[in-house]
Amino acid sequence: MHLSPTTGTQQRGATLLEALIGILIFSVGILALVGMQALAIKQMTDAKYRSDAGFFANEIIGHMWVNRSNLSLYEFTGTGTPPAALDSWVTSIRNGLPGVTATANLPVVAVAGTTVTVTVRWQVPGGSTAHRHITMAYING
Repeated sequence: MHLSPTTGTQQRGATLLEALIGILIFSVGILALVGMQALAIKQMTDAKYRSDAGFFANEIIGHMWVNRSNLSLYEFTGTGTPPAALDSWVTSIRNGLPGVTATANLPVVAVAGTTVTVTVRWQVPGGSTAHRHITMAYING
């Protein structure tokens, strides 16, 4: 069998083209993995902030259980200066969650009889809205 010279020249560069397509497919796969990793890190960070907010809420409810005869000392609307019973707790939240400052996203503790509602707020860097974790407890005396 004899090949004509035109058949060989028509195939020239096919291997290079296949290699380039292979590299393109591999690159798209790598970019997808990097995107998934970035999304996983974002979700993990959000979960950490939610967990921390839950911890802070449970911490103050524990203090309120110990001092349940003085629940009104813990009431705080989230504006102004926190009461003395909450001062160190609010400072811990400001140091532990992003976006909580002396004037923004402060926690709220509402006391209605023996029902306590604790709202812990934070705002992730670059985020446009504040997140919140609300915990309600019934503290009987």
